[in-house]
Amino acid sequence: MHKQLLTTLAAAVLVVPVPALAQQPEIERPAAAPQAVGAVHTLRTITEACTRLEGVFTGKEEPPYAIRAVQSAPGCQPRARFDGEAAPDAGEGWILNDRITVPSAACADQTAMVEVWRLPGTAAPPELDAQGKARIYFKEGQQAQRPDTSRLQRYATTLRTVGTCAAR
Repeated sequence: MHKQLLTTLAAAVLVVPVPALAQQPEIERPAAAPQAVGAVHTLRTITEACTRLEGVFTGKEEPPYAIRAVQSAPGCQPRARFDGEAAPDAGEGWILNDRITVPSAACADQTAMVEVWRLPGTAAPPELDAQGKARIYFKEGQQAQRPDTSRLQRYATTLRTVGTCAAR
């Protein structure tokens, strides 16, 4: 009887839904090198969005870690958007693209976890011309005053800090 109960409990444990953290990112990477408080470091460059993500341990209780998105190159032409205001949700089509884990050099128990999410876009290249090339001609380019970026692939981030720092 007890053996059957344990088997049933073990089977029930296997069916329990796994939290979002268990979702595997598209990019696998080891933890970053430990970072000192106040040392700004590059987390990742999102080439398609002309964006570089930078992080820093603040040394403060709130927020203990901060990230910001900066333009990666002055002349870069983005093929995707970085959306700092988005709240990515896998149920809305967002895909976990990357999980970056950054340990604190000052506090061994503290780690920042930055997740980069990707929402596939619906943008398509221009139709092919008679020579089989996707081209935008000068007059057509002038007519499109501002390109429509709403259909581009989007990127967003979430941030969690795990552990505390007693050294404050």
